[in-house]
Amino acid sequence: MDDVKRLLEGFADRAADGLPDPDIEADVTRGRVALRRIKRRRRTTGVLCVAAASALVLVVGNQVKWWGSGGTNVASTTATPQVASEPSKPAAASATPRSKETISNFGAPVVELVANKQAWRTISCGLTPRGLTPETPIAANRVVLSQPEMRTADTATKVVLQTAPEAITLSKPRVSQVDGKSFRIGTLNGRLTGQVHVAGKWLLVELPTGTVEWSDDILQRFLASCTAK
Repeated sequence: MDDVKRLLEGFADRAADGLPDPDIEADVTRGRVALRRIKRRRRTTGVLCVAAASALVLVVGNQVKWWGSGGTNVASTTATPQVASEPSKPAAASATPRSKETISNFGAPVVELVANKQAWRTISCGLTPRGLTPETPIAANRVVLSQPEMRTADTATKVVLQTAPEAITLSKPRVSQVDGKSFRIGTLNGRLTGQVHVAGKWLLVELPTGTVEWSDDILQRFLASCTAK
């Protein structure tokens, strides 16, 4: 072991003998230059780190604002799942249905025709509006139907039937031929009115206003059930 140590020391002495004399001033100068370079690199690195941190803060802040107010932007790039709508349910029936009349789309009850077994002298009809009865005395060529509790002189709320040798001119007439009979339905003095040609005469039916609703089909059924002597 000692021999190896002496051998290594001999090598070190010979290597040191071949080196030039140390220049301490030059070494100090080189050290100072190297130290200044290290300081400059540190300052540059610090500035770059600060700039990178600032840029990161700006980017994150903008992203937060974008996500916070970007309901429209997000919706434009992401498809909104469509929720299948439930099939519409039929409207429930009225809690208090009326057994004797039907409600129209306008809220007024629709007239109901029932069988008529009463003779009206020269005018007779197989059907009559429910709840209406003829006023007495009954004229030879005229019948007035009204509610028993509402006997007034005003015929605007009553059904008036009368015969005439000629047809009366109606406003906005609708003409039809059914079972060999000629029907004319229109308006007379603001009232829905119908005419039918029977037994060489014209039977005129004037309907009430503002009480129940009559459709053209119901009026034509009523007219078709009537005859005149």
